[in-house]
This record gives sequence, structure tokens and C-alpha cells, in this order.
Amino acid sequence: MARLCGFVHGTRADSDILRAQIRLIKARPARDFINLIAIVYLIALQWQLTAAAEPHRAEVLPHFHQTIKTAMKFIIKLFPEITIKSQSVRLRFIKILTTNIRNVLKQYDETLAVVRHWDFIEVRAKNEDQRPVIADALTRIPGIHHILEVEDRAYTDVHHIFEQTLETYRDQLEGKTFCVRVKRRGKHEFSSQDVERYVGGGLNQHIESARVKLSRPQVTVNLEIDDDKLMLVKARREGIGGYPIGTQEDVLSLISGGFDSGVSSYMLMRRGCRVHYCFFNLGGAAHEIGVKQVAYYLWKRFGSSHKVRFVAIDFEPVVGEILEKVDDGQMGVVLKRMMVRAASQVAERYGVQALVTGEALGQVSSQTLTNLRLIDNASDTLILRPLISHDKEHIINVAREIGTEDFAKTMPEYCGVISKSPTVKAIKTRIEEEEGHFDFEILDRVVREARNVDIRTIAEETSQQVAEVETVAEFSADEVILDIRSVDEQEEKPLQLAQVEVKLLPFYKLGTQFADLDQSKTYLLYCERGVMSRLQALYLLEQGYANVKVYRP
Repeated sequence: MARLCGFVHGTRADSDILRAQIRLIKARPARDFINLIAIVYLIALQWQLTAAAEPHRAEVLPHFHQTIKTAMKFIIKLFPEITIKSQSVRLRFIKILTTNIRNVLKQYDETLAVVRHWDFIEVRAKNEDQRPVIADALTRIPGIHHILEVEDRAYTDVHHIFEQTLETYRDQLEGKTFCVRVKRRGKHEFSSQDVERYVGGGLNQHIESARVKLSRPQVTVNLEIDDDKLMLVKARREGIGGYPIGTQEDVLSLISGGFDSGVSSYMLMRRGCRVHYCFFNLGGAAHEIGVKQVAYYLWKRFGSSHKVRFVAIDFEPVVGEILEKVDDGQMGVVLKRMMVRAASQVAERYGVQALVTGEALGQVSSQTLTNLRLIDNASDTLILRPLISHDKEHIINVAREIGTEDFAKTMPEYCGVISKSPTVKAIKTRIEEEEGHFDFEILDRVVREARNVDIRTIAEETSQQVAEVETVAEFSADEVILDIRSVDEQEEKPLQLAQVEVKLLPFYKLGTQFADLDQSKTYLLYCERGVMSRLQALYLLEQGYANVKVYRP
């Protein structure tokens, strides 16, 4: 039947041809019910063509069936490496990914449903207003290969599928080349190819300016048929791939806020690890604020399905001891060894299996093979270096893609300033000799005094830290609203206020451009949720600027 209907579409049948087909079918013995169905369909089509005023051909076949639409729905396709695992491992990964999706999306819609299947995960939600944010959030959850935004509809036969496809895709296909691709689950009297031919032929017939092109078409019409349900694919979004967070063991990232540590943290999250953060403070409160911004951003954007720790260690006493006791050329390697020792103690305390660094081979003097080996020898804890073979340009490109580039560009680098002539090929005995002068009680003390916070409380902690910064909901005409959101956020949701000046200055430019502003005025810092504005207010206070407030309408 489907092949017969496809023939009718493909030949653009008129009434004479249909009458001939009906006579031919009637002449055959009625051995089964299929001939009767074909006759009924062809008579209906003949009636439609006869009723249409000539020379105009009817554009659309009559809607014999009522279209039934359901709630917003997303089909989550798994990262391919998950699908090749053993049955038990695959099931475990899918369960974890389902939980992760539910944890991330519940902040947008607590009533949504997340249902796992063997080869995909289904997300259903009723709040249509949340469609864009839900779709965007799904693209940032590790373990997802791509997301199909679909519309569930009922159908009764192949022709009904064609009718609904035409209704949905007509505007998109005007003047375009296209092809139809169908995926099918369940038992049907037709094949996927039958549907592709029938629907494709129908679209080609009823959209005059459209043209079928099977190789590299401008538009691909994607349909999925699941038993008695038709899923019209409205959009496809690519995910970040990788493994679901929680499928691998926890790691501790030594984060400095620069390009390398941010990218390496992201790469381990994408590989299924829950990433905790260890920060060695060498530059006071302003430095810690900047690094907290990066860690919070990475967690919020890619890892918010899990609770993670942010551990801050005041390393200035350690640096002071190194400057006083260690030879200049050995300082860089000794400092890195001290960091590894401290981080290993933190990892052991919290049951974390490995450390993560952003080191790349040969990038700086301490990152030669000889020096890296000596740094590894400072601890028995496994050290992972996901960027070991990456060049700086590639690392910066990845930072740009994930959104940490703007943070990194304004982040000071402290590790490289303590040694003027660093060795590129340290000798173990010499390093151990220099460390013999070091008071290790200082290292043990700073680790004991390390501050451990739940990264989710950074916003609340920041609010307490900047209690001395006035937060206002109103403004006066002589004050200036400083919109510190990223350029993309500013363009998407412009801040429009009457009777007050609004300046656009992204947060990552505040450190270098705030001094250029008229310092006789008071500036009210604004961001969407108030987290970044509070952090930046504290940063500016640290720099000696008292003319700042936080604007929270």
C-alpha cells in the first residue's frame, strides 16, 4: 500500500491515471483486503483532484485525521562510546546520566519527567516558556551526543504521517533542496524506506519550489516512528559528548584561573569525573575571588549535577619560605612539588583518587619531562595532565568555546614570578638538598588551615564577604548603572532603565578599564543573579575603589 501511494505522489497523478488504476485493481481477484484499501484511497484522491478547479491542482490533500499534539519533548541520544559497553556497564551509565539530567533540569521545571530507555533518554516538560533554557542546559551535560527537539503526534497510516510533515515543514522547504530520513522502532506494515519515499514524494509534489536532493541537501526532514507515535524532529542540537559525571572516580583539579587549568578541569568533567577544586592563594582576596569565579562558572555550566568542593589554601607563607631558603634556579620545581604535596593531603582527606593539572609539555621551564618526573615523585597520588600534548593556541580555542577565555585573560599568573633563571633540567639530589632547608611544618599548617566550601555556597559566602558593600534596589539620577554581564547576555536581555545612565562594561574588563571611568560618580554593578556583581564589588574594594554598590532590582 505504501509503495502504491508513493507511486501516486511520485507521478503527480491526475484523474485519468487514477481511473485507470482503479479499473486495473478491480479486474484482479480480491484475494485479500489490500486491494479494497487501495481502491478506497484512490477513489478519495480522485474525488479531491476532480473537485479542484482546473487548471490549478489542489495544493494539499484533505486532512482526514485530527492532529494530536502533546507536551514539549526532547530525545537524548547517548554518546556512542556508551553504546558499545557491556550490558551492565551501559545500563549503569544510562542510569547515572538520567539522574544527572534530572538534577540539572529540576532548577528550571520541577514537574518535568525524565524517562530512560535502552538507547535514548526522553525528557518531557509542560512549561513551554522554559523550552530554550532546557534545550541549552541539555547541550552542556556530559554524556549526551545530541538532542532532538521533537513533537509527539498520533498517526494512523503513512498518508497521515505525510500530512503532518507537510504542515510542519512547508515553510522551511520553500525554495530548498531536501531529503527525508526516517528511524523506526516497533513492528509496522511499512519499512523506513517506504515512509521516506512516500513522504518525500508528497513534499516534492505539494511544494513547487522544493526539490529532492539525497546528497548534501539544504534541509533534512528527520522523522522518528515509535510504535504508534510519530515524532516530528523540530530541531537538533549537538551535545558535548563524553561520559556522564559520576561514571568515573573523583579528581582534584589544581586551579589557578588561567587558560590551562580551566580547560583541563572541563576535559575531566567531560570524561565522567566529578571535579573538585584546589586553589593555592598567592595574591590575596582579589586573586581568590577571580579563581572562585572560574570554578563556579565551570561547575554551574558543566557540572552542576553533582556537589563539589572548593578548597582554598593560603600559600603565601610557603612561597615566603621558598624565597628565603631555596636557590633561585630551583624555586619553580620546588614550588610545584610543594603544591603537589599539599594537594595530595587534601585528596587523601576527601577520598579523591587523582590530581589534575593544566601542564603541557615544554610550555614553561617547569614542564620539561625531567622536571615533570621530579614533580610527580613528590607524591604517590596519581597526577593527570589532559593537556600534556596540546599547544597553547588549541588550549585558548577550547577556553573560548567553553566560555573561560574572558576570565583567564585578566587572571594574574603568580607561579612564574618567583624565579628569574629557572632550571629546565633539575637534578633530583639538588632539589632534595634545597628542600632540606625548607620548614615542612609551614606546609602542614597551611593545609590544616585550608578552607573547604561547597561550591554551591559561593554566592552566599560572597554575599557575606561583601556585607560592607551596599546593595540597592533603587538608584538616583546622578548614579551610573554598570552592566557587567557578558556581551552575549547583554545582547540577549538588554538592561533598559529610564532616567539613569547605563554603561556596558563586561566583568572581565573591569580590572583594566574601571580606572578610566569618571571616579566622581558612584557605580551600581549589575548582573543577572547578583553573584558576579558581588564578587566584582569585593575585587574593586580590594583595589581601593569605594564608589561601588551592587544593584539588585
